[in-house]
Amino acid sequence: MEFIDDYSQTIKELIMTYGLKVIAAIIALIVGLWVIKIIVKALARIMEKREVDPSLRGFINSLTGILLKIMLIISVIGMVGIPMTSFIAILGAAGLAVGMALSGTLQNFAGGVMILIFKPFKVGDFIEAQGYMGTVSEIQIFISVLKTPDNKTILIPNGGLSTGSLVNFSSEDTRRVDFSFGIAYGDSYDDAKALLLKLIEKDERILKTPEPFIVLGALADSSVNITVRVWAKASDYWGVFFDMNEKVYKEFDKNGLHIPFPQLDVHLDK
Repeated sequence: MEFIDDYSQTIKELIMTYGLKVIAAIIALIVGLWVIKIIVKALARIMEKREVDPSLRGFINSLTGILLKIMLIISVIGMVGIPMTSFIAILGAAGLAVGMALSGTLQNFAGGVMILIFKPFKVGDFIEAQGYMGTVSEIQIFISVLKTPDNKTILIPNGGLSTGSLVNFSSEDTRRVDFSFGIAYGDSYDDAKALLLKLIEKDERILKTPEPFIVLGALADSSVNITVRVWAKASDYWGVFFDMNEKVYKEFDKNGLHIPFPQLDVHLDK
């Protein structure tokens, strides 16, 4: 009975010593998480009001939230009464192990920082990277989010984006639109060239400078190929491309120019 009484007394002393501290730490944790949520939302509103680059907003919000939560956890552990020197030593050893295990994640974090510093692309740009094409909708701490033209969401690690090859279709205001139109052997090249110039002049989206480029590109097996290169605003690229193809198909036929298809002539010897 004496042993049980001593054991009960020890438990009571532990509860009296640490119970209130644990309760206070839990309350501080709950309140702290609520305050961090408010701070992050307020920071997002401030950045939006001051028109901070959208590429930075998601990154700064995520990083701020993580740092504040780490500080909160360290403070809560100190409130419980765990010696901070021991905790820091344990945290350092755990950090080393986690760092080795998450080397790829750290690489993605470093890649996100590099992207924000050197800005190979920003939110709203249309890019091609890592085998995917799409519009950048977010740049987060570890990943970047793309939206494809058919409305798929692609998540690409920042490490690969910062070190791999990347094509940014939105970095320049203008783009060159390339065409290759074929006419049949026997059709007039001069007539075809004049008609193409006429169609180009009618399209106001095609820029006057640089001047349109039209040459006889190749004498192919079944067609005479005319190479056409024009310049347009990046936002008008696909409209110019599709409309010109449609107009050429219709106007060539009206003007006696034939768009050939592969043919094979067979001669029989008797």
